[in-house]
Amino acid sequence: MEQPPHSPSTSSSMDLERPDLYINRELSWIEFNRRVFEEAQDSRHPLLERVKFLSIFDTNLDEFMMIRVAGLKDKVAARATTPSPDGLSAEAQLREVRRRLAPLVQEVRRYWRQELLPRLAEQHIYILDYEQLDEEQRAALAEYFEYEIFPVLTPLAVDPGHPFPHISNRSLNLAVVINDAVHGERFARVKVPPRLPRFIQVPLPLQARTAPGVQPVAFVWIEQVIAAHLSRLFPGIDVWESYPFRVLRDADIELQEDEASDLLEDVEKSVRERRFGSVVDLAVNPSMPPRIRSLLLDNLEIEASDLTVIDGPLGMGDLMELHALNRPDLKDPPFTPRVPRLLSKYCGDLFAAIREQDLLLHRPYDSFGVVVDFIRAAATDPQVLAIKQTLYRVGTNSPVVHALLEAVEHGKQVATLVELKARFDEENNIEWARALERAGVHVVYGLIGLKTHAKVALVVRREPDGLRRYVHLSTGNYNALTARTYEDFCLLTCDPVIGADISDLFNSLTGYSRLNAYRKLLVAPVSLRRGILERIEREIRLRREYGYGLLIFKLNALVDPEIIYKLYEASQAGVQIELIVRGICCLRPGIPGISENIRVRSIVGRFLEHSRIFYFYNGGAEELFLGSADMMQRNLNNRVETLFPIEDPHLRQAIRERVLEILLADTVNARELLPDGTYTRIRPQPGEPPLDCQAWFLRHPLLEEDDNDEAGPTISALPSGA
Repeated sequence: MEQPPHSPSTSSSMDLERPDLYINRELSWIEFNRRVFEEAQDSRHPLLERVKFLSIFDTNLDEFMMIRVAGLKDKVAARATTPSPDGLSAEAQLREVRRRLAPLVQEVRRYWRQELLPRLAEQHIYILDYEQLDEEQRAALAEYFEYEIFPVLTPLAVDPGHPFPHISNRSLNLAVVINDAVHGERFARVKVPPRLPRFIQVPLPLQARTAPGVQPVAFVWIEQVIAAHLSRLFPGIDVWESYPFRVLRDADIELQEDEASDLLEDVEKSVRERRFGSVVDLAVNPSMPPRIRSLLLDNLEIEASDLTVIDGPLGMGDLMELHALNRPDLKDPPFTPRVPRLLSKYCGDLFAAIREQDLLLHRPYDSFGVVVDFIRAAATDPQVLAIKQTLYRVGTNSPVVHALLEAVEHGKQVATLVELKARFDEENNIEWARALERAGVHVVYGLIGLKTHAKVALVVRREPDGLRRYVHLSTGNYNALTARTYEDFCLLTCDPVIGADISDLFNSLTGYSRLNAYRKLLVAPVSLRRGILERIEREIRLRREYGYGLLIFKLNALVDPEIIYKLYEASQAGVQIELIVRGICCLRPGIPGISENIRVRSIVGRFLEHSRIFYFYNGGAEELFLGSADMMQRNLNNRVETLFPIEDPHLRQAIRERVLEILLADTVNARELLPDGTYTRIRPQPGEPPLDCQAWFLRHPLLEEDDNDEAGPTISALPSGA
């Protein structure tokens, strides 16, 4: 799949390449994670959901350090001179990232300590320090340590006979200082076993064991339990001190695919080597003395600038363990995803329903089970001849993969593209790839130099009038677990032209096709960038001809300079532009003469806004695409991505009126991006009731004929003239 050449647009009015017109990508990401933290601070969320957001904040930060900060360090080491679009060198970016993150990380710990811990205690969930425990609790923990923790621990001494041990990525450790009668002060390292729970339950005092309607629980951090029992690891030796520390390493896998004889084995080897990547961050508590910090810095071969001092728990991603507590009163209320009424009309016969009309699902509000049923039906239907599917992140115990395995048993021809390079899902995908191969599935791993991010499935079925292609296209993964919390769209269609496009796409993925154009789909890297730029240019032209233009894009990230450049041109031409960008946004809105016609908002709430929507007013002949691609260089240039059109006028109207307008009217989850790169919450006007878009979607189906509820509020969020 060859990449067509493209060149930056030019502007006759102003220099749109000025660095001050662009927000730094890394700093924009930090602002996104700050918005995640703000959800933890929002009292409208149930308490354990707020704890969950703190966990997500820290997990996000780990990945940012392991990938983005590691990349900046690599550029500094390589003396790279090319600045980012906003004009910052790699060294300047690294310095500014550290400066912005330090107070934010500390603010998170302070909020945990001062706000969430007391609120958890009010709800009879006690997170205690070891020093707070009474003798009965300590005795219980001593027994637990002896039988459940001690056998797993491996103390590693550091002396002339014992080299400094390897500290694995994301590992939590104790730096132990001992006093040996012969050799004096010595250092040892004890790794906290990652497969043991981070929170160890302890018995409550008798007076605290009862509470109305709930079962009180108390926990202590496992590293504190280990620290209190270090004498069992070093018998006969005085243990003077111990201090927790945590290491993050470069986790970005680099593959020389053109030199790899077996991509699966090469990825597997790279995953194993990930734990040996260079250290990018060492986190310690303030109590660790300078001499121990220096020892760690020297042996890990990093600078003092790579040291993060955190006054509070390290590795707070483990707070997700608390969210698993059986306290439904402290979590979001459960809901049952909807199934379109059309399926009941055909008694669940998906193929008959799709033949009547395209099916559009809005997850998690609509059931992911429909997608699973589609693959299962194809697996067992005697008229189905072949199934082809891309797999990016499918999760463990995947019902979709099990359906593909069942299809082989029923004699279907099954081909899958398993993307081995799905970051942090590589091991899971390797296991599925091998299982599929063992079952007889034709498994391929994609194109050299490109990551396959498109979410597509093709079913070929024999029918009375000949072969018919049924297609599933999605903005999100075939993952039953994340489908409960990720907002996405998927389309089920038997449109013959889209089916032909998908056949061509799979031929390019599994064979040697060099197709550079598709009939209806926009496909990266061959036509997607060009297709978006041409449509923005068309909106500019129609605005000049007819006096009105409108673009609405919903994305996870907007980074690509060429796309931003073209959006600035459209704004200068008077096109109204509404951008809903959940995460990184490098475009600066509201700059007079350049982007005053652009408004950017981010929506962060209960569900992860994951779908990508591209709406073009097109002089009234509206055009709307859904798909897997963000506007980033990696998506447009280095991935196989698809955008697919919504051509049914009824479905297109539903997305515009019952999705985009609701998103643009949100006054609960939405923040607006200001020209300086900061965000401010969007509040309802005086006397106006707040609108939570995600709560609205829970109450109102995408299609009005499926809506048993009263009609939603009258929304007019689009600019006048739409």
